[in-house]
Amino acid sequence: MDTSAGPSLFPLHRCKTLHLVRHAQGIHNVDGDKNYKAYMSPEYFDAHITPLGWQQVDNLRKHVHECGLAKRIDLVITSPLLRTLQTAVGVFGGDGYTERMDVVPLMVANAGNSGRAAISSLNCPPIVAVELCREHLGVHPCDKRRNISDYQFLFPAVDFSLIESDEDTWWKADVRETKEEVAARGQKFLNWLWTRKEKEIAIVTHSGFLFHTLSALGNDCHPLVKKEICKHFANCELRSMVIVDRSMIGFDPSMTNYPGKTPSGLDLPSDVVDEKAD
Repeated sequence: MDTSAGPSLFPLHRCKTLHLVRHAQGIHNVDGDKNYKAYMSPEYFDAHITPLGWQQVDNLRKHVHECGLAKRIDLVITSPLLRTLQTAVGVFGGDGYTERMDVVPLMVANAGNSGRAAISSLNCPPIVAVELCREHLGVHPCDKRRNISDYQFLFPAVDFSLIESDEDTWWKADVRETKEEVAARGQKFLNWLWTRKEKEIAIVTHSGFLFHTLSALGNDCHPLVKKEICKHFANCELRSMVIVDRSMIGFDPSMTNYPGKTPSGLDLPSDVVDEKAD
């Protein structure tokens, strides 16, 4: 790797800005930080956010509004687990909720024993649940999801249409994904992002998924940049990054390029004239 290389240049329409977010503190994190075996406990099935986690959500929400990020995001993608759904709607959802027949909320009141009021779906980016960005699959009950029909009741305005099965067919009680399999799924997720037209996307997901996915990237960067890319996320941490379409995966035309020569006229560049003279 040549760490002395200078800046790289890419066409803007072949780039996307990603705002990566790990979910807020879940009930499984509290005991899991003390004893890893706690992640095996069935009582943490599809773990919800703690009261401290909701404070983290409130603080991140305040940050994304104060820095102007909330107005720039075109799309929010979330893992379809309770803690990520709660984090996504809490951080990026609308302000307040007034019950109306023509507008459903992003989250109903007290969803997942949150003790929180309903969250509005107005004046906020669309939120879409995507299976590919789930946490490290298998064995740990906290990483097994509920039926999608259960989530649709709790989060009425979240779009679950991209998830094919109501039941969780990905999680296995006796088989744990390898780190390589998580990284491969992460690469598949990043490739899928190029099928989306949105340019600035927030992604609410999990520590393991982020670490293994990002650790497979940045090998062409300076070691300190690589370290910055793939270090573990804290609960409710947000990091903004840019991904580049080097392989012509995307099809989006530039929205800002302009062809010039309108109206048409003679415009032979001076350096071409010099070359012809030589």
